[in-house]
Amino acid sequence: MDDALLPVHQHDPETLGMVREHLLPAEIADRVAGVFWSLADPTRARIVHALTFAELCNADIAELVGLTESAVSHQMRELRLLNIVSAQRHGRMVFYRLNDTHVRHIFEDTLRHVQENLE
Repeated sequence: MDDALLPVHQHDPETLGMVREHLLPAEIADRVAGVFWSLADPTRARIVHALTFAELCNADIAELVGLTESAVSHQMRELRLLNIVSAQRHGRMVFYRLNDTHVRHIFEDTLRHVQENLE
């Protein structure tokens, strides 16, 4: 078919205006990307998965995922900065939990998506 006969894409100003009105501001888009970035690392994904089951201390997380406590502390600092987890100190122990149900849902929905595509 001759390119001259192909329909030319025309933008729908009404649709573009509606989308532009609702498009994420750059700052919010950066924060959304940060949440997904935090889960893009397999170690952090395993830690978040472990925390979907229970609140855990640094030593427990280290044992579960096969890291040193120092390496876990580094990962947990990243997750805390992104508001994925929160920490609470009990004496010398620090316990971590998912920050809220939104984080749990994001992780569980992503896990379901991955598992469905494996079938």
